[in-house]
Amino acid sequence: MKHTAKRLTGTGIAVLLTTAMVAGCAGGTKNNAGEGATQGGGAGAKPFEGKSITLVTANHPWGDAIKPLLPEFESKTGMKVNVQSFFEDQLTQKLTVQFTAGSATPDVFMYRPLQEGKLFYKNGWVQPLDEYSQKDAAYDFGDFSKSAIGSVTVDGKLAGIPIITEQEILYYRKDLLKNAGIEVPKTMDELVAAVKKLHDPSKEMYGFVARGQRSPLVTQVSSFLYSEGADFMNGDKATINTPEAVKAFTTYGTLLRDFGPPGVLNMSWPQAFGIFAQGKVAFLTDANSLYKNVTDPEKSKFADQVGFAVFPGGKAGSKPYSITSWGLSINSKAANKDAAWEFIKWASSKEIVLKTQQIGNPGARTSVWDKAEGTTGFPAELVPIIKQSASTGVDHDRPVVISVGEARDAVGEIVQQVMAGSTNIQDVANKANAALQAIVDKDKTK
Repeated sequence: MKHTAKRLTGTGIAVLLTTAMVAGCAGGTKNNAGEGATQGGGAGAKPFEGKSITLVTANHPWGDAIKPLLPEFESKTGMKVNVQSFFEDQLTQKLTVQFTAGSATPDVFMYRPLQEGKLFYKNGWVQPLDEYSQKDAAYDFGDFSKSAIGSVTVDGKLAGIPIITEQEILYYRKDLLKNAGIEVPKTMDELVAAVKKLHDPSKEMYGFVARGQRSPLVTQVSSFLYSEGADFMNGDKATINTPEAVKAFTTYGTLLRDFGPPGVLNMSWPQAFGIFAQGKVAFLTDANSLYKNVTDPEKSKFADQVGFAVFPGGKAGSKPYSITSWGLSINSKAANKDAAWEFIKWASSKEIVLKTQQIGNPGARTSVWDKAEGTTGFPAELVPIIKQSASTGVDHDRPVVISVGEARDAVGEIVQQVMAGSTNIQDVANKANAALQAIVDKDKTK
């Protein structure tokens, strides 16, 4: 129930955010008024006069960005958007209760597609959006990146619309590489060699850091997995014990064990970014969305020396995860789904995505990333890295199952055993694979 609650909370947030965004955007352009505009009677008619929707968002920068834009949406459509925002744990509890009870609210919610998307969809709590997304040619659904749409697709159905994306990248210290005469690593072999050369514990300088905690590390090791030509699953079959998968897990675990800072086994992203920002680590792999933790002079001692690079390529080339971390969805029991979609359509339109992206919320629309004004919210050096990663990335960063927490623990155990010095990782991987397969089979009965 604990894992279910977390997934529910994230999804609920996504739905609410979607409603708020649609409300603001619908009023922004003639086409965004949608099908309802012609039903209102005239050019000056407000298509949703007297209608109201409830939007639930997470306490997230996207929610902060969309709220000031809502008055225009409400003015143009006649719709009232009631916004509620919660911390994730609070939101999870609220949505779990409401969806389980079959509540018609919230109408739109913000959610984490890869954490709770499959659960929400399987339980019938999410309205498929395939038909809505194709109604208005001006919406230009094809403008969304393929990987972002992949993240919000469940069993071939569109369960939500992407609003926040992220990719795994390589962070590095420019000054250290320059002084050592090392080129920025483009392959995994080059990364390992560079890490070894710059690792010097006697001077409190460590070669590499990333997440070491069992569950959190799964998202970051996923890019190692894909770049070696492996994946967590192939259809309904667990595949974390293949030679390619074992190599990926071993590389990640060995880098942390032999070249990581003390205590890395217990690190999640705050600790990993924290020690990198202190200037004690040469390389870090993690999400691009967290870059401000090492480029903000108030947080980082070497803010002006942080470099960004595409994730190093393995046997299959560079294949980082490129996912939708937050999306917007519609409650399947919502009383006015057309109004709910109008909000989402607006909130995820090119015009509104441009506005939210300009203040640092990485969206999923390719056309916005291709505009100079669409990249002003990000460091100039990071923009081409994001665009390249999005074009070659994989649309998930964990096993796509209902019981996500259990699956992450099963996968993370392999890496932790590498870090602990286990000499038979194949045996560990075989046991973990059996555990993951059991989870997949159990989910089929839900």
